Amino acid sequence: MPRFVALLRGVNVGKGNRVPMAAWRSLLEELGYTDVATLLNSGNAVFSSSGRASAKHEPPIRASLRDSLGVDVAVIVKSAAELVAAQKENPIRVQGTEASRLLVGFASDPASLSALKDLAPLAKSPERMHVGRHALFLWCPNGALQSDAGKLLLGRRGREITTRNWATLGKLVALVGEH
Repeated sequence: MPRFVALLRGVNVGKGNRVPMAAWRSLLEELGYTDVATLLNSGNAVFSSSGRASAKHEPPIRASLRDSLGVDVAVIVKSAAELVAAQKENPIRVQGTEASRLLVGFASDPASLSALKDLAPLAKSPERMHVGRHALFLWCPNGALQSDAGKLLLGRRGREITTRNWATLGKLVALVGEH
């Protein structure tokens, strides 16, 4: 059965938009998804579902989050293949602890990623930014909040996407491939 990852934008950061991981797993199971597993405390879930397109999962998950938990946030769902494709298209190589400084941005559709290409000039050396077909990559060696591009991505300009660091992406790819 196809595997997917659901990524929530802006949950469990500060006091707002709290989503307990046990409730998140239960919510997905109640929607009929199977083999549900969560990763970390930041709205990452992996699940199995019979072959629907990734974006078709987003509206029912978002509605259920809103109705069940009172949290209305962007939900981005990617198939295992889409997640691996994003990982493969990354042109920015990092090692070890540097992986936490490389942000990977996901959107529901390629147009939302393309709309952020104009942020690339704001990535000042040694920062680097690349917008690919499957994801956006922003290397912030001094931290995302020290980067002009990073601040905009994590703020209003990036409201159509959600970001994870490179290390988390690797863990999610491993989880979708485990089953």
